[in-house]
Amino acid sequence: MLTPEQYSEELYAEDEQLNKVKQSIEDSGIRDVSVVPGYGRLLTLLVKSSGAKSALEIGALGGYSGICLARGLSEGGKLVSLELKEENAALARSNMAAAGYGEIVDYRVGPALDSLIELERQGQRFDFFFIDADKENYPVYLEYAIKLALPGAIIAGDNTLLRGRTLNPDKNGPAVLAMRKFNEMIARDERLLSTFLPAFDGLALALVK
Repeated sequence: MLTPEQYSEELYAEDEQLNKVKQSIEDSGIRDVSVVPGYGRLLTLLVKSSGAKSALEIGALGGYSGICLARGLSEGGKLVSLELKEENAALARSNMAAAGYGEIVDYRVGPALDSLIELERQGQRFDFFFIDADKENYPVYLEYAIKLALPGAIIAGDNTLLRGRTLNPDKNGPAVLAMRKFNEMIARDERLLSTFLPAFDGLALALVK
């Protein structure tokens, strides 16, 4: 019997552009931890339906999620993408250009916290945030997203289940503890209106009031 996730994916045709991105990641020898297709489609839908013109992505990898975000942006929209590794940013930049979005994305390479501090200093604000980077800093990334949010901005955080480790009381490493804190913040912070999607590896969604 199919799982609900398998069933949902079989409803959709293959996305050739995104398949090329995944192939490029494999060819580069980079571990592929891109957002799953179902949540990629959800990102596009949320960006589009919210009318977002500015998005901030924390964690670029090979550009898969960047393309999903860019597809939903309003005309004239911009994407700022934070990526720790230059080789990942270069691959993402190439894939974004191939998808027709090279002109709208600004890659900032280095520790995301440094880039977030600089974005705050510059007074930049965003309509949409996608957090998919090092898990130990998720709570800090969430705080910065709230700081940098325009009213009504949406925040999405991926991998909130950590392949089941978040649910396992015997797992208490730094990443697990940070993710539990992030999930609790999403659920309880009075500045947010939120929900938690438990399919795939978990996705948290919040709207900044």
